[in-house]
Amino acid sequence: MRHAGTGRWTSLRAVLGAVLVGVLAAAVAWLRLGPVARGTAWAEDAGLFFREHLALGPLDSVAHPYAGYLHLVPRLVVDAAFLLPVEWYALAVSAMCCLLTGAVCAGVFVLARDVVPSRALRLVLAAVPVLLPTAPWEISGNAANLHTYGLFLAPWLFAHRVRTWSGGVVVAVVTVLVVGTEAQAVLFLPLLVLAWSGRPGSGGAQRHGGRWRALPVTVAALGAAAAQVVTALTTERASPAGSPTVSDVVSGWTLQTVGGLLRADVASVGRAVVADGWAVVAVPAVAVGAVVLLGAVVAVRDHRPRRAVLAVALTLGSGVVWTAALVANASANGRWSRSTPTTLVEATPSRYAAAAGLLLTAAVVVAAAALVDRAVRPLGARRGRTGGPIAVVLVAVGWSVVALVLTSWVVAFPAEAQRASGPVWQPQFSDAERACVRRPSASVRIDALPWATRVPCALVLGDD
Repeated sequence: MRHAGTGRWTSLRAVLGAVLVGVLAAAVAWLRLGPVARGTAWAEDAGLFFREHLALGPLDSVAHPYAGYLHLVPRLVVDAAFLLPVEWYALAVSAMCCLLTGAVCAGVFVLARDVVPSRALRLVLAAVPVLLPTAPWEISGNAANLHTYGLFLAPWLFAHRVRTWSGGVVVAVVTVLVVGTEAQAVLFLPLLVLAWSGRPGSGGAQRHGGRWRALPVTVAALGAAAAQVVTALTTERASPAGSPTVSDVVSGWTLQTVGGLLRADVASVGRAVVADGWAVVAVPAVAVGAVVLLGAVVAVRDHRPRRAVLAVALTLGSGVVWTAALVANASANGRWSRSTPTTLVEATPSRYAAAAGLLLTAAVVVAAAALVDRAVRPLGARRGRTGGPIAVVLVAVGWSVVALVLTSWVVAFPAEAQRASGPVWQPQFSDAERACVRRPSASVRIDALPWATRVPCALVLGDD
């Protein structure tokens, strides 16, 4: 009886801890945006998603493809925002997106428990989406870029070993939402193998009966991935494909992705490149690769292959996502290897680099967790020993890496949002309402960033 009570309290404490992580993360995302950016509608939120909700309705628009992909959760966010008076639309979208980003942070905190047992390091890992230096510039607090956070969550959903059938169903539902929002999540489908693997040292129940709990997430992931693939093959993309050179891919990744891990102001990174050469970003990129490789080797030696696989998969995912963005979108290629000094010193953060940066930071934190884990021991060391001077060095390297990540976050806080100069959505409705009183069947122009939109007077006057 006492054991059952203790188990319930442990479960309740875990749930409350995850909720607290999610709430705090959402608050950080909201704070970093600033009041003007929070009230400014961004891109498709006031553009295509807004228009297609009006044209198609809340049900048909949810499954309507855009740019060759499905955008399930962003469409649902827009539908929910329409339940409020239209003048609150921009703030509602920002608030819901920050809450969903917080939910991603909470999900990672829970799902990464087997890979990063330390609560402190899992908190660092869970905070990556809201504390990435460049996050507020474009990807944070808007429905148009929610898919980026889905991509960050995807590998943890696929690799997680569920412990109960109810947990498996929850993970499966979230997986449908994530893969139905971010087509690039299919890159991490091979990690489903980890969901079917047994826990080291577990008994037959885990090896046979327990592993079937991975069936719901597998079916959900493959089904949603199939829907995205079919959509991509049957829908035309308006944006022209790119043809980047290898040097453009590498130089852009080091400048935008690695440089974006260090500074929110990518232009300052560009100035450093102009002044001192590409070594200022190449050296940190090599150091990041070395940390991930060292962490993966230590994890394998410590009989934690899951940790090694995720560290490597997240790093490779960072490179693949960045490369895919440049291949799929000609506008994404800044031709950095051929850029003039003026172009480099005026560089702004790329949303594609932010996606790659989230994955790369996660890989670094996982690698650091491998280095600081007490289970790390040199070959031949007896179980129960700390591992001697080698382990001390590994621990020091691991915590130094974590300290550098935290320092970059502190220095970048709160950072600048591209929407920080407006135009704020809500104040425009005073004039809009007066115009609509004169012509209730018309529509009015409401400015957003970077586009304006037309809002029917029926919405402005609250008649619909």
